[in-house]
Amino acid sequence: QVQLVESGGGLVQAGGSLRLSCAASGRSFNDHSMGWFRQAPGKEREFVAALTWNGGRTFYADSVKGRFTISRDNAKSTVDLQMNSLKPEDTAVYYCASHFPGHTLVATASDYNYWGQGTQVTVSS
Repeated sequence: QVQLVESGGGLVQAGGSLRLSCAASGRSFNDHSMGWFRQAPGKEREFVAALTWNGGRTFYADSVKGRFTISRDNAKSTVDLQMNSLKPEDTAVYYCASHFPGHTLVATASDYNYWGQGTQVTVSS
């Protein structure tokens, strides 16, 4: 099993940057693909970004392409989300999630096996 803990959320002005980190513990992190999702109040949880177990392939939601970058460090068992050019509509609780098998790149929340508890990102205008 994989335990995930997000960190790095906070308040940032529009146009600014923020880097989120997800620390994983367990015995199977390196075998999982990883994803970031977000959920704003009153809205469904939406896909943000994902990458395969070795970081070889990535996929981004259209809303964040060119602004967000997902990466992982298997030696540290972490996956990060670098967020640039932030907009107020990026405000949400951001969640880290893992999926097995790790070679599969998925964007559907129900396909993920393990979830962190989320970290709040607030972008002011």
